[in-house]
Amino acid sequence: MKTPPPDTGYSSLRKYTFPALVLSSLLLLSACSDSDSSNASDEITEDTDTSILAEPGDSTDEVSDAVFDTPDWTEESHSNDVDPNFSEVFDDTQVKRLDFVVSEERWQSMLDDMTANYGEFGGSSAGGGGGAPPAGGQAGGGVPPDGIQPDSGTPPDEFQAGGPRQEDETNTLTEIDEDPIFVPADVYYNSKQWYRVGIRFKGNSSLKNSWQAGILKLSFKMDFDEYEDDYPQIDNQRFYGFKKFSLKNNYDDKSELREKVATDVFRAAGVPVSHTSFYELHIDHGNGPEYFGLYTLVEEVDGPVLDTQFSSDDGNLYKPEDGSANFVEGTFNPENFEKKTNEDDEDWSDIEALFSALHDETATTDPATWRTNLEAVFDVDGFLKYLAVNGIIQNWDTYGRMIHNYYLYNNPENGKLTWIPWDNNESLQDGKQGGSLALDFSDLDSAQWPLIAKIYADDVYKARYDLLLSEVMSLAFETSSIRAKYDNYSSLVSPYVTAELPGYSFLSNSSDFTPAIDALKSHATSRATAVESYLNSQ
Repeated sequence: MKTPPPDTGYSSLRKYTFPALVLSSLLLLSACSDSDSSNASDEITEDTDTSILAEPGDSTDEVSDAVFDTPDWTEESHSNDVDPNFSEVFDDTQVKRLDFVVSEERWQSMLDDMTANYGEFGGSSAGGGGGAPPAGGQAGGGVPPDGIQPDSGTPPDEFQAGGPRQEDETNTLTEIDEDPIFVPADVYYNSKQWYRVGIRFKGNSSLKNSWQAGILKLSFKMDFDEYEDDYPQIDNQRFYGFKKFSLKNNYDDKSELREKVATDVFRAAGVPVSHTSFYELHIDHGNGPEYFGLYTLVEEVDGPVLDTQFSSDDGNLYKPEDGSANFVEGTFNPENFEKKTNEDDEDWSDIEALFSALHDETATTDPATWRTNLEAVFDVDGFLKYLAVNGIIQNWDTYGRMIHNYYLYNNPENGKLTWIPWDNNESLQDGKQGGSLALDFSDLDSAQWPLIAKIYADDVYKARYDLLLSEVMSLAFETSSIRAKYDNYSSLVSPYVTAELPGYSFLSNSSDFTPAIDALKSHATSRATAVESYLNSQ
């Protein structure tokens, strides 16, 4: 059995002896939950420093200060008083390691919740057969660090799976109105521990399809202070300045590079986008750490993306999806433009202004006025740049083919809605379900995708788009450099991809990896030809 190269993570902590101060801090964490406190007194020894254990009447500040005194909780690594450390978290030169430790009961509650919504694990459809996910121990062994036990106890009611979301036996995606449940887990990285981190499964069709295919390598959402109300000691807990991440499973990607490379290209072209990096994930849910495979860690948009790529995070951030999120005239519905910031402010006037400007009759009667009014509320040039990159990398699972996988942010600096791409794992291939976005939008259905069609139909904007296509191909997606990037990343991740086990991988076997990289490199060459052909035809 192949195993990934060793790294400093949870496995190395097994031999790390934690001082009594850490143990007492963990007991303090447990004391704040009835489900965690039953065995706390049994674990306290005469060598344990009980001075920082929570007592009735202790203030949150007093308890929090105690945790800050533990060796692994430092201002740099755990507090929210520092700037995000991008070089630590998003390092393109190595594959880092994350370990999740979650109690058997809470892990089971996550699986039960998935079964309630998507049917039996490994079933071809909801309610079908397939059986339960495999038990632990397949991809490694080991026990928790000395003196530290995984969170235990029966999950409280709020962690239990249930059937309220199960409308009927079909369990189609549109009937799953709520996300999978969060549970608390401990996270280990580079000989440090993060306490009671909220984790849950994430995804839409990729989550459903992975589950029903019997693949336990599922994507996760991580929130480092999700449970701060239950455990005040972790108030504002951060991971090197970051509050939340998506940990993407590289769904249906035998190269496991597409999410990473796509975001690299967007960033190189000047499009605001999340940072990404490769991580190997191990999970201990009761039987020692299991290798779940190579993942791509993705920076959440409603976090440092706004702080570091815009003037501030004070503007409205929207996650559009379905319905009127395709901008068809007269269809605006605020339910399709979920607010991720300023949620209590029930004001969608900036989105409504975009609808009005886009569909104004001056688009044909007075194009100059139409452009002026549209650019007053929408970063058109940024959108054109996004379209150029998106068309070149053939990202089919987004606007123009699907009504999802983008954000809109009202930039406080200029009051303009700015397009932010999201979920790029389906890019860098010819496409599915009828093909990818074309470079030429002249035949695009303007009744269904008016934001692209109306902008492309304007001569000034089309000329700008054509220029941006040429620039992206010569710089951000230059053929030789992008092929070199594939070589570099494939060498980096190959030991981790080929070590993935059946049931924890989208590869049929390890020999699928090299052909997948070759296909990416051929795709890069073909895109240069496609862009040249398009530009020569204009």
